[in-house]
Amino acid sequence: MSEISPEEPKKTSLGIDENVEGLLAYILGWVTGIIFLLLEKDSDFVRFHAMQSTIIFLPLWIVIEIFKYVPVLGWIIVGLLELVGLIVWIVGMVKAYQGERYKFPLAGDLAEQWMNKI
Repeated sequence: MSEISPEEPKKTSLGIDENVEGLLAYILGWVTGIIFLLLEKDSDFVRFHAMQSTIIFLPLWIVIEIFKYVPVLGWIIVGLLELVGLIVWIVGMVKAYQGERYKFPLAGDLAEQWMNKI
C-alpha cells in the first residue's frame, strides 16, 4: 500500500516556503508585514498575511503609544491591548504556519480587499 505524503509547501518569489514566510510576516508585527508586502510579488497567501499583520498591528501600536502617556487608566488600557495583541500575534503566526488563510474580524476582509492594491 502506498503512503500518501503531505503536500509540499509552495515556494514564494523569495524562495521560502509559503507557510514560513506567512509566519514571518507576523514576527515583528507591522514592520515585517510591510516588508513582505513590498518584497513578495507572487504569493497571495503571504501577501494576505502580510497585509493582515500590517492592518492589525500598525493601528494597535499607535493606540498603545498614545495611551502610554495617560496615567493609570491609560496604563490599564495599554496592558489589555498588549495582551490582546499577544494573542492575535500568536494565533496569526500559528495559522499562517499551518497554511491556513485565517481571517481576523474586520482586518481579514480589509486585507483581502487591499493586498493587491499595493
